[in-house]
Parts: sequence; C-alpha cells; structure tokens
Amino acid sequence: MSTAPAQDVEMKETPAPVAASSNSATSAAPSALQHLKEIASLIETGAYAREVRRIARAIRLTMALRRKLKTSVVSAFLNFALTPGSEPHARLSSYLPKEDDHEMEVDTATSVVQAPVKHSLPELEIFSYLLVLIFLIDQKKYSEAKACSSASIARLKNINRRTVDVLASRLYFYYSLSYEHTGDLAEIRGNLLALHQIATLRHDELGQETLLNLLLRNYLHYNLYDQAEKLRSKAPRFEAHSNQQFCRYLFYLGKIRTIQLEYTDAKESLLQAARKAPIAALGFRIQCTKWAVIVRLLLGEIPERTVFMQKGMETALRPYFELTNAVRIGDLELFKSVAEKFSATFSVDRTHNLIVRLRHNVIRTGLRNISISYSRISLADVAKKLRLDSPNPVADAESIVSKAIRDGAIDATIDHAKGWMVSKETGDIYSTNEPQMAFNSRIAFCLNMHNEAVRALRFPPNSHKEKEIAEKRRERQQQEQELAKHIAEEDDDEF
Repeated sequence: MSTAPAQDVEMKETPAPVAASSNSATSAAPSALQHLKEIASLIETGAYAREVRRIARAIRLTMALRRKLKTSVVSAFLNFALTPGSEPHARLSSYLPKEDDHEMEVDTATSVVQAPVKHSLPELEIFSYLLVLIFLIDQKKYSEAKACSSASIARLKNINRRTVDVLASRLYFYYSLSYEHTGDLAEIRGNLLALHQIATLRHDELGQETLLNLLLRNYLHYNLYDQAEKLRSKAPRFEAHSNQQFCRYLFYLGKIRTIQLEYTDAKESLLQAARKAPIAALGFRIQCTKWAVIVRLLLGEIPERTVFMQKGMETALRPYFELTNAVRIGDLELFKSVAEKFSATFSVDRTHNLIVRLRHNVIRTGLRNISISYSRISLADVAKKLRLDSPNPVADAESIVSKAIRDGAIDATIDHAKGWMVSKETGDIYSTNEPQMAFNSRIAFCLNMHNEAVRALRFPPNSHKEKEIAEKRRERQQQEQELAKHIAEEDDDEF
C-alpha cells in the first residue's frame, strides 16, 4: 500500500506541463497522509511491543512532516486513527480550521482510495492530540491551540502507560508554548507543578525533565530567579534521558547562576549547553553564546574572535562583539556608546542589567592597561585616561586603584603624598601557580567530556542479560566437553 504513491510520483514523464503540475498537486496530500499512516503503524507496533524507541522515532518522523501538513491531511488522519463520531474525534475536528474546496476534493479523493482503519490505542489518541496541536501552532491559531493543549493535558492525567511518556513530554512542551504565545504563561504554573508531581509519582523521568525545564522557563520569564533556584535545588536528580532537555536545563541553570553572581559555574553551564546543543538549533546556540560572552566578560576574560564569527551567528552577535571590543580596550566612553546604541537588543535579550555590571570591568581593564604601560603615573592622569566623569575624579581614581590593588587585579602601590600610582615590575608567570591551574582546568574539561560521552552511549535493551546467557552457555558446553572427555578416559582405562 505504501508503494502506490511512490509509483505515482515517479511516473510524471508527460509531455503536457499542465498535466504534470496537476498530478503533483494531487499526489502531495496523499504522500503526507501515507507518511502519517506509516507513523501510526510504527506507534502501534511500539505500543504492543512496549518499545519506547519506536515511538520516539515516530515523533522525529512527524517533526519532519510539519511543513507538509494541511487541514485536509490532518482531518483524513483523524478519520484513520480515531473512530468518527467518538468524543476525541469530534473534539479534535472542532479545533481544525475550515477546509477550502480544493482541500476537500483532495480529502475525498484520498478517502476513496483507502478506507480508514480504526484503532483504540491511547498512544494513537495522544499522538492525534499532538499532531493537531503542532498544526495549530504552525498555523498561528494560538487560541485554538490553548484549548487543544488543555484538553490533551486533561486526557493525559488519566493515562498511566510508559509508552505514552515520550508523547506526553512533547505535549507538555507545546502546552506551555501555546500559553506563552498568548502571554498567559503564569496561568499554567500551578498545573505544571501538579503535572511534575504526577510524573514523579509515576517514575516518568522524561516527563520530570521536561516539566522541570518548563517550570524554570516559567519562573525566569517573570524574573523569579529565587523561586526557580529553590525548585531546581529540591527537584529529584537522575541521569538525563533527552539531550535537548539537558541542554535547556544547563542554559536555565547558567542564567540562574549568572544572576546569583556565581560566574564560574554559570560559564561552565552555558558553554556546555552551547556545545551539546544540536547544530540545527541555531537560535538556542545564539542565546547560549550571548550569555556566555557576558559571563566571560564579567569574569575578566576576553572571548576569542572566532566565537563571534561562527556560521550563521555573525549578525546576531555583532552587538556583543562591539561590546567585547570596548571592554578589551578599557574605553569607558566607547562602552557607553555601544550600550546606548544596542540598548533595544540588550533589552530583548534580557542582558541589559548584566551589561550595567560590566562598567566596573571596563574601568579595571583600562587600569590594568595603564599599569602595564606606565611604571609611574599620577592619579589625575589615571582619571583622565579612564574618562571618569565624576565631580572629584582624582579621589575616585584613588579609590578605584586601591580596590584593584586589594583584589589583585594590578601589582602596584599608591604614593598618597605625591598622588602617584607606582607599578611593580612584571614577574615571571611560570614561577607562579597559574600554568598549573590552567593545565588542571583543561585536564578536568577533557575528563568531563569523556565521562559525558561514555554516559551518552546507547546499548540495545537486555544486552547484558544476553551476554550473561551466552557466557553461561559457553561454560556449560565446556563442562560437558570436559565431562565427556573424562568419561572417555575412564572407559579407556577400564578397557
């Protein structure tokens, strides 16, 4: 049955271009519908065999079909997967937009070719909810998507099957996304907490991962960082089941750590999230890179130029490149002009408050450059070079230099009587512990990456049991051979 549409697509060698175009138009919808039917059979096989990987593969195939979905295709699939006239079929059909005449003709043509097959599996019902919800979000029908997602969540609460967990995690995500598009994200916070509790009681670890990330996103959307950290610290810990959810968790953790001034942990989380994210997730990697750049600047580091030249990120990271250049030079006026020029971009990215913190780093970088360039310089000249616009710039420069010396940012002394800053000679860095610390951090990074790669390896189910059975079989055969040999030797002795 699946070969018929492929033959129709291949046999398009007709001299008339009009006929060819009409043939391709009529064969587009049946091909998408046929793919959905194959996905339904894959879900059915996974449900009966209790193989979650088949259902996860079905979801990946569905995401590849999103651009081909039309109202007629989704309606025809509902007729195939659900019983017409049933409550789920009527509810889901009511969410779909009205079909036009052309789509109805295609739908009736496909229904004549193949009669619908009825199923009663909860997995197929939940998949139908997911398909309709994805279609409504892609069509920007957000009010219908809200109603559909709420109905799907109400149905999910009554189903406790491990084969539904993968589908449920995707429904949770689009449930939150539909409310986020309408600006009503705060309404579902209590429901998400209840769903997380249900997932914990059912030992649905994938659902716990997804719901924890959705709750963190909900809290961070309204700048509730303390509540987000309390939830994160008290949530159960387990091995990550989804790389995408783990990347999102690392990103949210990095944002929380940044706000809490824990820049070292924030940098590690953000860089790890950007590194583990899929290549296709360009927007997510851009957001991770933006926050990582700000955190590295707050740590006193200057990101490499290659960070801003990554493929597809040059335009989005341009404001942060100019900001990094201002911090690297230590020019306070240039920093202010860049912050004002791209203030709208920084506000949208929610990094404006962090950029305000960078002012002190700009001053400190400029002061470090001055201490390297001059062995002795007056505090008045320091204030001029730093472009301090305060009523008493010399006093401010003295306090800034004193704080930098106390923090170890510069190696210098202050002559208060003459108003000078005297820099000490730069020593040999290899006589300090800095090279050892640098090598230690690199080795720890490589070991951490190796451990993550080992944990991410996938093995077929029950492989260890099969290995044990094979070893026992070999031992039994070896014992039988030894016993037969021993009996033969005894027979030879008796003979």
